Amino acid sequence: MIVADKMLGYMENSSWIRKMFEEGIRLKSLYGAENVFDFSLGNPDVPPPESVLDAMACLCQTMNHGYMPNAGFPDVRAAIAAYASDIYETTLTPDDIVMSCGAGGGLNVVLKAITNPGDEIIAIIPYFVEYGFYVENHGGVLKKTTCNPDFLPSIPNIRKSLTRRTKAIIINSPNNPTGRVYPEETLIELARIVKDRPDILVISDEPYRKLVYGDIQVPSVLKHIPNSVVVTSASKELSLAGQRIGYIAAGSGVKDKQKFIGALILATRILGFVNAPAMMQKVYAQCLNDTVDVSLYRKRRDMFTAILDAAGLTYVPPDGAFYLFVKSPLQDDVAFCAELVKEKILAVPGKGFGCPGYVRFAYCVSEASIEGCAPGLMRVMEELSRQRAS
Repeated sequence: MIVADKMLGYMENSSWIRKMFEEGIRLKSLYGAENVFDFSLGNPDVPPPESVLDAMACLCQTMNHGYMPNAGFPDVRAAIAAYASDIYETTLTPDDIVMSCGAGGGLNVVLKAITNPGDEIIAIIPYFVEYGFYVENHGGVLKKTTCNPDFLPSIPNIRKSLTRRTKAIIINSPNNPTGRVYPEETLIELARIVKDRPDILVISDEPYRKLVYGDIQVPSVLKHIPNSVVVTSASKELSLAGQRIGYIAAGSGVKDKQKFIGALILATRILGFVNAPAMMQKVYAQCLNDTVDVSLYRKRRDMFTAILDAAGLTYVPPDGAFYLFVKSPLQDDVAFCAELVKEKILAVPGKGFGCPGYVRFAYCVSEASIEGCAPGLMRVMEELSRQRAS
């Protein structure tokens, strides 16, 4: 067999997100896209701001498209350092910033830089499924810890998960798949945990930072936890998921920070990313203060929750992002998703996020699709009710 055993195992147990997305492609080819209600993939459909499109159009003709330093263009890093210093309420210099190929690329760069074989990386259930793959890419072990019933981190559970092999804790707020925003108190308590363990790095995965609703504020990890690093991207806030542009920002208290930054830069090169896309670095730097129209996502959230309420499904209301993590009416969340597929509705089983018994709906889709799923969802719930009564 030419394919590695590990990859065969990955393919067998690959992301449920992708499995359901591919099922959606199959159904659309049979029944037409307008008749399939695909909530599987967090792929933004809201257009980028006009400023982003204008910058892309201008820069593609005027900039130098050659090689640049692996950490990114110096002027881009300077612009992002100034911007990030403001939003994270801390002082960052251009040397604290490394440009990345989106948040996924950035996470791999950080993990490559810090992970020795057998090191443990803590993730809080439910978590983005590819964290496990990323950690194993670099010889680490993903150690999962459960959250509170409200999907906020359990500080006692995190504390119990620490061992001498713990190298990092990954947090994700606003969270995928729950949409919860971790409050300031959670970060303060987490800071107490790692205060005496400078060998532990807190990695904050933040591509949804700007997608929050109402008066919700996303507190600064870099402000409260000096031995932390932020990994983020423009994928969601500027609807540029396919352009793979983001950055890494290192906190003031990262141990051996100069060596750490050097390791990030080297990892960027030897992992094969080489450097973040040249033109998109410049675009990002010009549009740091822009964002998509978040009110569109809020409207869709409210439309979807009204449908879920009518169907009798329960969930913790999301504070941000564009996901609803819904309690499955069947103990087997995969079976519930299979029932939804019968009505051409695509959702992702919670087991794909380490949290069976739930399903995730991504509402970064058209309002017509959200409205269109309602009759089928009601039929599924009515049929399950009949089955329980018989």
